[in-house]
Amino acid sequence: MPSLVIIKTGDAFPEVVEQHGDFEQLFIQQLREALPDGMTLSVWDARESTPTASPASLAGVVITGSHSMVSEAPPWSEALKPWLKQALADDVPMLGVCYGHQLMAAAFDGVSDYHPAGRESGTHRVRLTQAGQQDPLFSQLPVSFPAHLTHAQSVMQLPHKATVLAHNSHDAHQALRYGPRQWSVQFHPEFTAPVMRAYLERQRAALRDQGEDPDALISGVHDTPEASGLLRRFLAFV
Repeated sequence: MPSLVIIKTGDAFPEVVEQHGDFEQLFIQQLREALPDGMTLSVWDARESTPTASPASLAGVVITGSHSMVSEAPPWSEALKPWLKQALADDVPMLGVCYGHQLMAAAFDGVSDYHPAGRESGTHRVRLTQAGQQDPLFSQLPVSFPAHLTHAQSVMQLPHKATVLAHNSHDAHQALRYGPRQWSVQFHPEFTAPVMRAYLERQRAALRDQGEDPDALISGVHDTPEASGLLRRFLAFV
């Protein structure tokens, strides 16, 4: 039976896990009802072992976020890079999110590192590029749409063949495509508004330190149905 694999690269904050579920559970909640007949969902924790199955044996791959940093090169993260390269070569459908976005870019010879402008957190608007407006996954989105974001690192240098599909004033690389069915996004389509608020509550001190108003960011959180819809539309490509 074909399997869509969620590669888990980290854990959410304990209070988020307790109230809303861990990263992989947030994805499962969004994907389960739209899963094609005969397809299963499974979870691999990349921190425990590198996937052993051939990428070509899978229906597709989703890579979660993490509180780790790609530039710090955790051994488990580095070990995953050759597997991701093989998945790209095998044209396996992939969607990387946040850490997954940065890891895919780094695996395909780009550079992910700390953003010089600091952290981006909250519900912010993202804008499609011309390529994004014509992309098979993104073309159904409005040109500008809100998305939940929380990241200190970004894709700072594109892989050679990557196409930029979305950007905003903070980050020039909010969404990328690497091949016919391989995408990654800096924003969190799996987050709900309560999860985003919980992240902002935890980040109050860090946000104040960089001159932002946590209360204003929290009050600005709202649902992001366009961004969340990407997960279900991705299933059309697996």
